[in-house]
Amino acid sequence: MTTVSLRHARVRYGPLEALHGITLAAPGPGLTVLLGRNGSGRTTALRALAGIVPLSGGAVVWDGADVTRVPAYERARRGLCLVPERQAVFGSLSVRENLGLAAPDPAPALDAYPQLRPLLERRAGTLSGGEQRMLALSRAFLARARVVLVDEPAQGMSPPVAARTYELLSALDACVVIAEQRLPPDLRDRPALVYELRRGSVVFAGEAGELSR
Repeated sequence: MTTVSLRHARVRYGPLEALHGITLAAPGPGLTVLLGRNGSGRTTALRALAGIVPLSGGAVVWDGADVTRVPAYERARRGLCLVPERQAVFGSLSVRENLGLAAPDPAPALDAYPQLRPLLERRAGTLSGGEQRMLALSRAFLARARVVLVDEPAQGMSPPVAARTYELLSALDACVVIAEQRLPPDLRDRPALVYELRRGSVVFAGEAGELSR
């Protein structure tokens, strides 16, 4: 079991406050979904958990320990992996080289996404948006992280590949937190904890099934 949480977390960008003292907890193994429109604070919440943006108030807690002041690179060393919405791969490196940064053997990644196999020697920057998402997620799978944070995992993917992606994320032996604008249909019948954010505040917390009803 592992749990990451925000406790009364506040984040400011200059004079604007993006998170207004939100509290949420993501237990694992399991899937937690942060929902909200652009500007709701869902991406900021992911970045705060990863240590990419500092808190102006509150705390980030990981397995009972306050990690608010632990830098992002140290959280990564401890087993946290962030897959951002943009610039999630090294565009100048080949697909094979990108995978090699996470693990010496790319086989598990290619089992997850066989579509990457014929692209191994291609530069990552030349891939389509959906192919880049597959590559970024594959690196996260190879890393065997304890905490996986993903911003819009299925962006640019075809419906079958998106369904495969949510299946893979749900099956990870990790605390998985994803940010989405809407609850994906593929998750409506899966066990998932959902937080809906609106203008930097949590307006709903419950199971995915409750939200769909």
